[in-house]
Amino acid sequence: MTDPRSRIPSIDALLATPAAETLVEDLGRAQVADALRNAVEQMRTAIGRGDDETTSSVEESDWYIRQAAALLVAASRPSLRRVINATGVVLHTNLGRAPLAEEALEAMRSAAIYSNLEFDLDEGVRGSRYVHCVRLLRDLTGAEDALVVNNAAGALVLSMSTVGLGRGVAASRGELVEIGGGFRIPDVIERSGASLVEVGSTNRTRPADYEAVVSSSEAAAILKVHRSNFRITGFTEEVSVADLVGIGTQYDVPVVHDLGSGLMLPAEDLRLPQEPTAAESIAAGADAVVVSGDKLMGGPQAGVIVGKAALIGLMRRNPLCRALRVDKVTLAGLEATLRLYANPGRVRERIPTLRMLSLESEALRAVAEEVAGMLTDQDVPCAVVPTKGAVGGGTYPGVELDSWAVELDGPNGTQALANTLRHGSPPVVGRIVDDRLRLDVRTLLPGEHQLVVACVVGAFAADGMHSV
Repeated sequence: MTDPRSRIPSIDALLATPAAETLVEDLGRAQVADALRNAVEQMRTAIGRGDDETTSSVEESDWYIRQAAALLVAASRPSLRRVINATGVVLHTNLGRAPLAEEALEAMRSAAIYSNLEFDLDEGVRGSRYVHCVRLLRDLTGAEDALVVNNAAGALVLSMSTVGLGRGVAASRGELVEIGGGFRIPDVIERSGASLVEVGSTNRTRPADYEAVVSSSEAAAILKVHRSNFRITGFTEEVSVADLVGIGTQYDVPVVHDLGSGLMLPAEDLRLPQEPTAAESIAAGADAVVVSGDKLMGGPQAGVIVGKAALIGLMRRNPLCRALRVDKVTLAGLEATLRLYANPGRVRERIPTLRMLSLESEALRAVAEEVAGMLTDQDVPCAVVPTKGAVGGGTYPGVELDSWAVELDGPNGTQALANTLRHGSPPVVGRIVDDRLRLDVRTLLPGEHQLVVACVVGAFAADGMHSV
């Protein structure tokens, strides 16, 4: 019997087919040839394992072209892709945290080409990238000046380097947190060129603890860190920003407050527990306040520092500032996001993060029922169930968001359905609870519920075929 491998077409023969020539015109001969070689290897493997169904196509050039085309499509797919977040975690770090407002997206697209990033259009001379968000941040927080760098961790490193290079920085033992990815406050301080001076205990730190180290010149600055990603309860005590500012003023040492979350609205406006804001810290007299642009502020990833003009000026002149500088696209997105805060009556509608956090339970239930109804019409079994979400992004630990979800179980089981949805276009990411897949509607963007329905219907069809 003739070995089927002898009937495999040559690469040159496959490249000469009209379908392959079309691929070559679009992608180039080298890429298409590599993909065809991969398809040939697939056929050889199928023959070796006795796969009669595949082997029956051994002489069909169309089979090799289809395999090659699929490989080329997969290879051309971006590694960073849009994902539908149906987890109920609003600021999902693994899914990119804050989804951006349309105004921010448009501003970023516009700035992606030539822009006046460092050009003064009025004077026709070189300008500074650091002027673009200053006025808006000053208006929002009451600070004298502001500086934007690439992220909040970078902002903290820059702040510590500026106030503590070669000197000590006092921080409470109860605030020496890890903020994610193994990134710990003690390490940040040390890498900035400052030395950490620990004060107080894990659960109780008093004003006298700070006074002892600044009065002796052991510490040349004070750092207060908001414990945004965990809580200490019970027999506790901590020193307020205002009290720290009093100590700083008495001993002429700056006070830096690392707030993290970037909340710019009163927490009650979002029906969330009280959370300190940059404006409150500035009003209390902090010399510098560090916040994130991509958490509760609702903008792109950025590190925002607001504070007194003299200290912010020193930070701009710090050589680290250039290493940590923010790019034009991020600045444009952040500026557009900050502008939305000028209209407090509409900001919760325009910034997706704030809109999601503001959604009421009954509105969410209505969306979940609409999705479930559309799925039922497509013969997809499902149920509408109450569920719990989270703010996410290292903010509001322990705070659960009442929400509603569509609950599913696929033809091949829950895990198989979750896997199929994650590999869809676009991928849909939900949560498995009690061996059922839940798609929480709180974190769906406007219009995404129809797309979710299409993805789920397609996933059921794919899993159904696989289970036959």
